[in-house]
Amino acid sequence: MEEVQKHSVHTLVFRSLKRTHDMFLADQGTAPPVDERALATKLAVKIRDEYGLVKDLTEQEERRKASRGPSQEAWRAQQKKREEGKEGETADYDRSVISRLEGEPEILQENNPSSRALVAVNPGKDMSLVPKKAPTMPKPTWHAPWKLYRVLSGHLGWVRCIAVEPGNEWFATGSGDRVIKIWDLATGTLKLSLTGHISAVRGLAVSARQPYLFSCGEDKQVKCWDLEYNKVIRHYHGHLSACHDLALHPTIDVLVSCGRDATARVWDMRTKACIHTLTGHTNTVASVKCQAAEPQIITGSHDCTIRLWDLAAGKSKVTLTNHKKSVRSVVLHPTQYSFASGAPDNIKQWKFPDGNFLQNFSGHNAIVNSLAMNADNVLVSGGDNGTMYFWDWKSGYNFQRLQAPVQPGSIDSEAGIFAMTFDQSGSRLITAEADKTIKIYKEDDTASEESHPINWKPNIMRKPRY
Repeated sequence: MEEVQKHSVHTLVFRSLKRTHDMFLADQGTAPPVDERALATKLAVKIRDEYGLVKDLTEQEERRKASRGPSQEAWRAQQKKREEGKEGETADYDRSVISRLEGEPEILQENNPSSRALVAVNPGKDMSLVPKKAPTMPKPTWHAPWKLYRVLSGHLGWVRCIAVEPGNEWFATGSGDRVIKIWDLATGTLKLSLTGHISAVRGLAVSARQPYLFSCGEDKQVKCWDLEYNKVIRHYHGHLSACHDLALHPTIDVLVSCGRDATARVWDMRTKACIHTLTGHTNTVASVKCQAAEPQIITGSHDCTIRLWDLAAGKSKVTLTNHKKSVRSVVLHPTQYSFASGAPDNIKQWKFPDGNFLQNFSGHNAIVNSLAMNADNVLVSGGDNGTMYFWDWKSGYNFQRLQAPVQPGSIDSEAGIFAMTFDQSGSRLITAEADKTIKIYKEDDTASEESHPINWKPNIMRKPRY
């Protein structure tokens, strides 16, 4: 046996460093040549994409000013004559202005008071006296106010997630006490408790095609429960840190989970294989949603972005960067091709498939942990301070505000809402809260438009110019 020569750690590190340096030395200074044509194409595409709507405005404005030059001086001369008392010539000037502009496709001069309200309807010959209308906020639809209906207690920790069964008979909740509880929706009685997670349960989903319940938690585990035997039958291994949310695809047998490792993972429900690891976010992925239409996966993250994913390719199609603070919740509209995202800066409404921004729901000044949406166009946002705001989806009008009551024995700081969802009918709202309770809300059946009118005033965004 030959004796192994012993070296100091310093010598070994230096040798490793030298080998690494020699290995990559050839790559230094051998950058690929710059393709000028590709750079020019890239710049042209970027200019057209970001400044296409405004890049020609300067030239148009110069041409418009050139065509208006003499008329401006003429108008000033008329103003001077009018001040001197020569009123009779004003009408002749107005007729000359209109006759001059009959063949022009422009709107009449902004500086002439006699022509501010005129718009060129037909750029050829026809001039019509049509006043400009200021854009206004659409009138919101009336919705009945919501009220607290039932409080369920039984968990020993913060209630973190909710999932309603597709048959609308029961719902499941997951908590910081590591237990999943199943409740009867009609009576509110506890039917079952499932134990198996070794840390807080953060996400739940019930399959519509199999008797399966899926759960994920801060123990990095994603579990599949067979509800006929109430046992775990599958584990999905792969997450490197806590799992925060999961979603089931409505038509394909795949499961998507996301978590603190800044990824969303797509699993084959039966084989337990990880089909895709969706990487691109730079911080915790807090919310994931699935739908049958493209884009099939939507994620919201603490890196303040929302990503729309191509499920087949496993790549991000669109990244939405409008939010300035962490996105903690994403909700899909049940019937329209749109969705909303919640963050402490704003709740934003988006349109599929490209993620076009539609409007802000402004006013909920709290850390928005959860959103819920029903088919009656009621959007609900739940805050970390226990506040709930109810919004009209079309107009963005906030028609009701509630403060979740803290249960006896709890402190006010435990008035936090971690998750909320509507049942399958959209008539019950279930919330998971920091005071270890589940609260159920319903619409006030006795309310009407006469008893609870909308305190709404049209919001004129800018003054008309006439």
